[in-house]
Amino acid sequence: MPFDLDERYVQAAEQALGASFPMTYRLAMMSSNGGTVATESDDWELYPIADDSDRKRLARTLNGVVAETERARAWRGFPSGAISLGSNGEGDQVIFLAGEKGLGPEVFIWRHETCESVRVADDFAAFVAADS
Repeated sequence: MPFDLDERYVQAAEQALGASFPMTYRLAMMSSNGGTVATESDDWELYPIADDSDRKRLARTLNGVVAETERARAWRGFPSGAISLGSNGEGDQVIFLAGEKGLGPEVFIWRHETCESVRVADDFAAFVAADS
């Protein structure tokens, strides 16, 4: 079950990943850290941002966006500098891609079998709205 998140944890994740998150993602995670998004093509489990404010939150968020991104970066064909936001449970990842100016706001699906990234939303708010 997703819960709210203090901004200091978002900042800690950004520092650990060496990237600044787009504003729509920051706001969404601070409002509801993690959760699921159902799109036309798949159901996505969003990785939470680590929160050590109490034992329950720490246990729920330990394998969050930082750990999962670090794991994904070791995979063949995972885009350099990409941030993994969630998974469909079959290896495909919801990602932000890094450009010359850092992470762009666009949301992509990275397909693990083809190593292709397909743009699915202009920003995180639009991606989450697909669930409505």
